[in-house]
Amino acid sequence: MNLQETIKSQLKDAMKAKDSARLGVIRILIGEFQRQPEKELSDEKVVAIIKKLIKSERELIDAGGTGDLDYIANLESYLPQQASEEDIKTWISDNIDFSQFGNKMQAMKPIMAHFGSSADGNIVKKILQEL
Repeated sequence: MNLQETIKSQLKDAMKAKDSARLGVIRILIGEFQRQPEKELSDEKVVAIIKKLIKSERELIDAGGTGDLDYIANLESYLPQQASEEDIKTWISDNIDFSQFGNKMQAMKPIMAHFGSSADGNIVKKILQEL
């Protein structure tokens, strides 16, 4: 079962449990899925939609608006397990030869290609700046 189907199946569970916070998040996600041109979305596309919603909510909070941290936490529960900073540092030290790049930031592309959606680009950027 892919991530989109998992989220849709959890709609009934949230309704039965009368979990209004989770129900609201699931309904927003399903609405976003329905706005996409294709009916079946890949897990990468679903993760991108979730990250977009989280980013917009965080921007609202940063701008002094009334963002909802519970909403963000519910959205984040659907994201795949994120790689830890230690995992990223270990992989970089084992696999990246910085002499191939003009500067350290050019190594972002192969790092993000390896980790995909399981690593936050801002964390990878911070790690590269510290090296």
